[in-house]
Amino acid sequence: MAAPAIAARGIVRTSEARRAGAGFWSDAWWRLRHDPTTMIAISVIVLLVVLAASADLLADNFFKWSFSRQDLTQSYRKPTLDDPAFWFGADNLGRSQIVRLLYGARVSLFVGFFGMLVTMTIGVTMGVTSGYFRGKWDDVVVWLVSTLNSIPTFFLLLIIGFMFRLNAIVLPLFLGALGWLGICNLARGQTFSLRERDYVTAARTIGASHTRIMFRHIFPNVIPLLIVIAMIDVGGLILTESALSFLGFGIQPPQPSWGNMLSDAPQFYFRGAHLIYFPGILISITVLCAYLIGDGLRDALDPRLRGSFSADK
Repeated sequence: MAAPAIAARGIVRTSEARRAGAGFWSDAWWRLRHDPTTMIAISVIVLLVVLAASADLLADNFFKWSFSRQDLTQSYRKPTLDDPAFWFGADNLGRSQIVRLLYGARVSLFVGFFGMLVTMTIGVTMGVTSGYFRGKWDDVVVWLVSTLNSIPTFFLLLIIGFMFRLNAIVLPLFLGALGWLGICNLARGQTFSLRERDYVTAARTIGASHTRIMFRHIFPNVIPLLIVIAMIDVGGLILTESALSFLGFGIQPPQPSWGNMLSDAPQFYFRGAHLIYFPGILISITVLCAYLIGDGLRDALDPRLRGSFSADK
């Protein structure tokens, strides 16, 4: 029995040595793969994205019911397994709830991820440049962040939604243009510390340009933390879109989103409770998965956990 035990210990030590010598991203990916909660959350998000991208194909070939098709004879039809188009029931106009949920997923997920990209682009650019150059540009950025922070964002979005017709492109642009403040502050604070590191000083000494220093030496060290914040922002943006659409100031019908599918549901609660349950469940699951992914990425990208083998136990 001694020989197998020794061999097993040798295999474990070899695995540990390989992990200890792995790069930062390889080590982070290893830890992420061995986090079952995060991998399940990623799988759910990927599944929702695939279903949303396949909405046209599924509607035409499987459910055989478009998201705008109405049949008043099917109004408030309860969920049934007899017809795939009515697995989740029908709304007050006899439209297929499951088909509208697929198209709503396309809108809600796009708003979340595209809004996050806008937020990241503006926030990282403003934060890194202000932290690196300092001086008057930093004063301007700090003034802009302080000014926008003093404005109630949600009420401003309500005013914008009242004045303009928001669609799946315009809404995430507005959300991103107003939601970059936190990422900017984080990127700025990290840049303050990184610009004084020895490798940045050495790059500056040998004549590296400011653009090269920011992209090659500062940005790669800032992005791991910001990836975590970005995934959490996806959930927040989906909730914001749902709240605005629920109040009637977000995505406007007939284009479905999970939020506007809930807008008329409360008044029909006693006739069609399924009109509330399914969009609400999907919003909750998506936001929960986004937060779980953010939490898992935080653990995987935390340099203090590098070389930790607690996941093996």
